[in-house]
This record gives sequence, C-alpha cells and structure tokens, in this order.
Amino acid sequence: MLFGSFIAISCEGELSPHNVLTENEKAQGWELLFDGKSMQGWHLYNRGKVPSAWFVKDGELGCYPYTIDVKHGDLITDRQFKNFELKFDWKISNRGNSGVFINVQEDPKYKESWNTGLEYQILDHKLLEEGNFYKNPTRWSGAVYGFCSYGEDPKPNPTGEWNEARIQQMDGRISFWLNGEISSEVDMNEPDWTEMIAHSEFKDSPDFGKFEKGHIGLQYWSNGVTFRNIKILEL
Repeated sequence: MLFGSFIAISCEGELSPHNVLTENEKAQGWELLFDGKSMQGWHLYNRGKVPSAWFVKDGELGCYPYTIDVKHGDLITDRQFKNFELKFDWKISNRGNSGVFINVQEDPKYKESWNTGLEYQILDHKLLEEGNFYKNPTRWSGAVYGFCSYGEDPKPNPTGEWNEARIQQMDGRISFWLNGEISSEVDMNEPDWTEMIAHSEFKDSPDFGKFEKGHIGLQYWSNGVTFRNIKILEL
C-alpha cells in the first residue's frame, strides 16, 4: 500500500492531467474556471454567450484574432471575485500580446475590459527587440501592465511553450508571479495609487483601478494566445 502511494505521488509531476483539480486542491477549496472541454462559465465582454474568436481545442482555451464571421473581444468569467488566488498556464504565439484582467466591470458605458481592470501582461519577448515601446519593463510578461515590474527581463519561456502564472488579490493588494518568481506588486490602498493612474496610459479612463471586485478577463489582442489549468481559490 505504501509503495502504491509513493508511485502515484512520484509520477504526478509527469502524468498529472490538465484542467483537473488535485486531491489537495479540492481539500483546500480550489475551483476550476476552465474544464478543458467548453467555455462554460465564460462569455464575451458586453456581448454575452455568442460565437466568437475564442475556441476550445485539445484541452486549451484560445483566441485567434483573425477569425472571420464571429464576434471579437475579451472573454470574461460569468462570476465576479474579490479576494482570491488565481493560477493559470499561458502560451503566446509569435509576436503575440495578450493578458489576464482582474476586477473587470461589465457595463455598456465601459467599452473595453481595460477601462476598469488591471492586467497581468502576457507578451512574446521577441517584441522587446522591435522598437522602444516594449523596452518599458511595465510592458513585459508578468507585469501589472503600465505600473510595476520587478528586476530585469523575466525571460518567460519562448513562443509556443507553456508558462505558469499566479495572481493573488487581498483587499486591494495585488501580487503577480511568473514561473514561480514574483514579478510585480501594487497596492490600491496606497495614497499615491490615484496619482500613478493620473500619469499612466489609463488617465482617460476615470474608473480604472477603482474596484476590488469584478470579473476575470482573458484579453483578445494581437495574434494568438492559449490558456489551460485556470484555477481559483477564494480567500
């Protein structure tokens, strides 16, 4: 019996299926946000459950922005979340740029998810070599886009390979991780948070960064991106 238990544990890292909860995660209260088979629990921002450029294939939730004859836009959760830990795997396409939003407010008065929600940046880092826009560390993978990034180029795994991400939010304090390393942090309670927004790309979005609860969103942007193992633990 002990031998059988050891084998199950030692093989888990290699053989563990994707888009399922481990027994430990179940005990802790984690939930799957993507079942690997459907877009149940998700809808297109401000458009509802309509045919879109988002797809499910081979256990991956992806977006191909150049799909025709469908609706285009960000994909957001049906539910809203406040204090939580979110983890997910992401894989970006060649020259791709995407992200994961938190605290998104869905309302026709907000045209885009980014009008209200903070973004975990996802990027093909080959773009760092193509001009000055992406030289700014707050536009690198793992950054709170436009606000914070720690250290030097975090060097995510290359195009076509999977990266592991984690987001934690507790009462407005937000931390991002990339491949096990903390990559950025912000605190919306800090006195200078409003001032930071006023000097950012979001200065013309009056309700940006004001909410500590909202939808989680997957960004529809340039080229393609795929996700798997999207799991959340409410704190």
